[in-house]
Amino acid sequence: MKKNPITYPYILWMVIFTVVPLALILVYSVFTMDSSGIGFTLQHIKRVFEPLYLVVLLRSIRLAVVSTVICLVLGYPVAMILAERHLSKKSILIVLFVIPMWMNFLARTYAWMTLLEKNGLINTALGAIGLPAINILYTDNAVILGMVYNFLPFMVLPIYSVLRKIDSAVIEAAEDLGATPVTTFRRVIFPLSLPGVMSGITMVFMPAVTTFVISRLLGGGQYTLIGNLIEQQFLTTRDWGFGSSLSFILMIFILLTMGIMSRYEKDNEGGGLW
Repeated sequence: MKKNPITYPYILWMVIFTVVPLALILVYSVFTMDSSGIGFTLQHIKRVFEPLYLVVLLRSIRLAVVSTVICLVLGYPVAMILAERHLSKKSILIVLFVIPMWMNFLARTYAWMTLLEKNGLINTALGAIGLPAINILYTDNAVILGMVYNFLPFMVLPIYSVLRKIDSAVIEAAEDLGATPVTTFRRVIFPLSLPGVMSGITMVFMPAVTTFVISRLLGGGQYTLIGNLIEQQFLTTRDWGFGSSLSFILMIFILLTMGIMSRYEKDNEGGGLW
């Protein structure tokens, strides 16, 4: 099949900014370069599976999974509300929901540091009404809170996009056949919204498992995640081989996760609604 010339700039862009960086990561992962020359090695990849680094990887996955689940639990009802056909001022609500995304990611995270610190706005307000202060800054809970706040829109918007495209006649047909609201949701609405759910899970889980700014600021450096470890290898210890190996293994894990979710989504679509 003859390629359209208009696609050439995009192909060039993909090669320069996607294929070449990925190839460099692979090269640094399995080759050593020193004064004696270039040699093949698996030492960097073997080092990734040492207990010390596996603990960091598992902690990153655990916090990412918890954050993704919370985003799904909070985001799905919000998406359903926004997708309500008779909702007034829908555009305004969507804009208000998206506005925080226009702010700098770092600024949003620093704002939570100010809110959660010992003498911050939240503890001041709690003290004013006679409630005990909360001390979650520099803990896992603070990191999860930061992830949920920053990535929640990435869960809501894909689900909302799918829900608003569901034909109302399908829902009305289920109701005419005697389905209760719970049954209609379980057998009709949720199965039809699964593509949006899968997209939302992917869009939240991937940045959550690789984040390093949130864990550094809200975790206070006490909760090293895989993103922080990779950053340290490239910027502090200058061990590009090990940093590339960490990136390569993490990329494989993410691709496998996406493949499993995509397979599940296709199987669900093949099974139909009922």
